[in-house]
Amino acid sequence: MKASDNAYNASDIQVLEGLEAVRKRPSMYIGSTGPKGLHHLVFEIVDNSIDESVGGFCTKIDTVIHADNSVTVCDNGRGIPVDIHPLMGIPAIEVILTTLHSGGKFGGSGYTISGGLHGVGLSVVNALSSHMVVTVKRDGHTYQQDYEQGKPVCELKTIGNTKENGTSIHFIPDPEIFEETVFERDIIVQRLRELSFLNKGLLIGFTDERDEEPFKKEFNSSGLKDFVAYINKNKEVVNQEPIYFDVKKDDVVVEIAVQYNDGYSENIYSFANNIRTQEGGTHETGFKNALTRVINDYAKKNGIVKENEANLAGEDIREGMAAIISVLVKDPQFEGQTKTKLGNTYVRGIVESTVYDNVEDFLNENPAAAKNILEKAISARRAREAARKARELTRRKSVLESTSLPGKLADCSNRDPAMSELFIVEGDSAGGSAKQGRDRNYQAILPLRGKILNVEKARLDRVLSSEEIRNLITAMGTGIGEDFDIKKARYHKLVIMTDADVDGSHIRILLLTFFYRYMHQLIENGYIYIAQPPLYGLKRASEVHYFYNDADMNKFVQQSDKKWSTQRYKGLGEMDPEQLWSTTMNAETRTMLQVNIEDAIEAEKIFSDLMGDNVEPRREFINANAKYATNLDI
Repeated sequence: MKASDNAYNASDIQVLEGLEAVRKRPSMYIGSTGPKGLHHLVFEIVDNSIDESVGGFCTKIDTVIHADNSVTVCDNGRGIPVDIHPLMGIPAIEVILTTLHSGGKFGGSGYTISGGLHGVGLSVVNALSSHMVVTVKRDGHTYQQDYEQGKPVCELKTIGNTKENGTSIHFIPDPEIFEETVFERDIIVQRLRELSFLNKGLLIGFTDERDEEPFKKEFNSSGLKDFVAYINKNKEVVNQEPIYFDVKKDDVVVEIAVQYNDGYSENIYSFANNIRTQEGGTHETGFKNALTRVINDYAKKNGIVKENEANLAGEDIREGMAAIISVLVKDPQFEGQTKTKLGNTYVRGIVESTVYDNVEDFLNENPAAAKNILEKAISARRAREAARKARELTRRKSVLESTSLPGKLADCSNRDPAMSELFIVEGDSAGGSAKQGRDRNYQAILPLRGKILNVEKARLDRVLSSEEIRNLITAMGTGIGEDFDIKKARYHKLVIMTDADVDGSHIRILLLTFFYRYMHQLIENGYIYIAQPPLYGLKRASEVHYFYNDADMNKFVQQSDKKWSTQRYKGLGEMDPEQLWSTTMNAETRTMLQVNIEDAIEAEKIFSDLMGDNVEPRREFINANAKYATNLDI
């Protein structure tokens, strides 16, 4: 042991006081200092107002993004307490804003049900803001206090009298903390819309003052019926009237809405105390179990499925289903990878009994809708049985059995998936250039022939009859749907590399639709990328420059004031192997876009609108977004 090692003693132990720990390690509290963490600040404050609404104290919440990109969230709830805290000797509002794990959500009488039980919300937002102003209306007075980087810069002061109640939080995200401090309107609007659906009757307003003409939106839903209607907008529905119930049982509130459409995708979105539980949990398990039992019991009782026939599987019953499951639980226990899986075991039984009783009532009272739902499930069972053999063809064999891999796949020599990349390339010509230009050690190439099947319009049996899709599934090795196992992925980077034209864009969206519907875990885990091949190559003697858009190329030409030989790459096949490698495939010089899903509900709606049978939503989307298409080749 070196002598210097003995110098480690008590004086080396750093104690972070107040909110210093939050500023030192912000990602521990908000996940990241990127866009997700930035928007988390807004949602933490909004969630506090939502808790006031759940408690019956708030009917209106307003969120404003100001011209300087600061944000204000205000509500007409009770107002944060301002009296002196008996232990801390300072106003309660200052305790809440400057102390972690403080608040009215820890077993006191402040909140019976709340979304956030960690008590870090408002104090963390304060710590990560360069400036915050909190204004409270209660007890006949208006109070205000200013903070900078989590520390009060003045005492709580009375600034007027009022007959109103409520809290207003104005904050500026700290540029010393965040990589980017510009809020994205759509991310906030989507969350506010979701909260409106989950809290019927609550008026939620939103204003974005950054445009010359302020953008305004107001949400005031009648609950989960509106939610499933939003998901099924522009789709043909099977049961016009949703299955809906809102029941309180043993201190648990269960609200559920179910509406079937004529599509093939299953869309279940579950929430606990207004928090999206992406990983499901006991409430979602209880829902699925009860739904399968009650529909099978109804089918047997009414002779729709014969007594000697096998029961319908859960996946048959859930085909084409849009369902929202929302529970309010007094003491939620969250678990799982992202702490978004509900773990309270007793909730499962409550949800199961509630779902069984209410769905049974709906089926008995609506025989026509019940018949349509059962016919769809029986049709799904036939397709599932037809798909069984086709699925077997896609299940990955041992990596030692090279014959199990597609003949067109030029595999890499590396057998470590974390170091391996699979490029899906449009056409044999581009595939040839990619095979010659790649690094064979870690890059595999799979050429596609033409456009793959639009899986949005096809059941699994037809999907698996497509040779191109089977090749893709086999190459990845994960299986699909219920067979999917991400641990079996043969590559941790799957790169879509298509031409920079309309056909290339179409192939790209067809591939993304397939991954979203059948391998969404690849997207969730960040395995899917989109290559960015250049649009132009400028050459003069031995000097070559590549450009990805017209603006950059034109700017370069103007500044260089020289004559250049210009080549427009309309297809990857127009590049020789060296050009394709240096511009698009070389890990040291390439640019790639990673595909992610910030909002699964909005992603579901967009995929359905763009890839479904209904033409009108596509026309509306194109009309609304055509102005953003600056490099369109037709």
